[in-house]
Amino acid sequence: MKILFLSQLLPYPLDAGAKVRAYYTLRHLCREHSVLLLSFRRRSDTPRAIEHLRSFCADVITVPMRRSKALDAFHLVRSLARNEPFLIVRDWRREMAEAVREAMASRGPFDVVHSDQLWMAPFAQLARDAGGPRNAVRTVLDQHNAVFQIPQRMAQAEQSRVKRRLLLREARALARYEVRTCQRFDQVVFVSEEDRRALMLHGLEAGAPGRDTVIPISVDPRSTEPAEPGRRPFRITFMGGLHWPPNAAGVRWFETSVWPRIRGEAPEAVFTIVGNSTAATNKAADGGTIQYLGYVDNPRPILDETAVFVVPLLAGGGMRVKILDAWARGLPVVSTTIGAEGICVLNGSNILLADTATEFAEAVIRLVSNRSLAGGLGRQGRRTVEEHYDWRRVYRAWDRVYQCAYSS
Repeated sequence: MKILFLSQLLPYPLDAGAKVRAYYTLRHLCREHSVLLLSFRRRSDTPRAIEHLRSFCADVITVPMRRSKALDAFHLVRSLARNEPFLIVRDWRREMAEAVREAMASRGPFDVVHSDQLWMAPFAQLARDAGGPRNAVRTVLDQHNAVFQIPQRMAQAEQSRVKRRLLLREARALARYEVRTCQRFDQVVFVSEEDRRALMLHGLEAGAPGRDTVIPISVDPRSTEPAEPGRRPFRITFMGGLHWPPNAAGVRWFETSVWPRIRGEAPEAVFTIVGNSTAATNKAADGGTIQYLGYVDNPRPILDETAVFVVPLLAGGGMRVKILDAWARGLPVVSTTIGAEGICVLNGSNILLADTATEFAEAVIRLVSNRSLAGGLGRQGRRTVEEHYDWRRVYRAWDRVYQCAYSS
């Protein structure tokens, strides 16, 4: 087939969960089909990343994406006036719409337009309309999250009355938008059954057999070497961009409510935060026991010093790829229930789950002091990834999605 793949993020390097999902989906589709990738491009995206994607895509076209607080404020006012979700209004770009029309006119006809994440759905619908009745193009939506759950859950912990009302309003607007949008696509793919059920509770009707599919996010354990902790690993590590509000809120909670309890029992431990951040790189706090390292090209040396990998999320949706990555590296993981949502977890076997500050601290201390338990958790986590989340096996499910889309 000839596929137009629309992505909100340039899916390389693999430093974010959404990128991992899109990248391995592309890798699978490009084995059998001709795929044109049309993606937004941030300032941090490099020509080298684009060339890597061109090594297996038919071609890669990018459109600049720039954001600022002033633009966000402008789009917030527009979303309130229109009664539309802020996240959708914010990411509509005339330049992307023009690029889609141009691709349809000069590179088409396409058999399928693939929307990676909800943000690209308006552009996929635009592409379908541009195809016209004679060149009917099918549409596939990869619904990474039940997105409305993110602001809904954030509102529960928000202290500001104004922010809480805005978050709840965004959650309601997103739920309506997501249900309506999913109904317009020929095929919808969810990353977890939990996300699919959440949207059905908000009015999403069950489609024809095979129309709504669950394909979990998967990684490449074959190319991921397990970490090699020394005799005394000392880091309690979190990896994830703090520009994503649930990550930032989770780190704040861990730092203020959990970390002081750990320090008293494990004074040699260092809480290490790796990932894009507005905080200064190499910033230290709490007497040097908390380190913000910012973006790290090669986190392997840090992971080799990691005693426990933590996922202290209080909000979110979809799947946390950071857990799959930690498992693939054989690291023991402590997570909240929300943080591990949508993943094959077995508390006490491949992960420790904890939802209060006291429980979370106790779980971390338990693994720091019991290296045998930590090693067993890490080995079982690695086994879970190999059995359930290897993209080469799991993503064969995309073949049926495309067969259903093309024959519908």
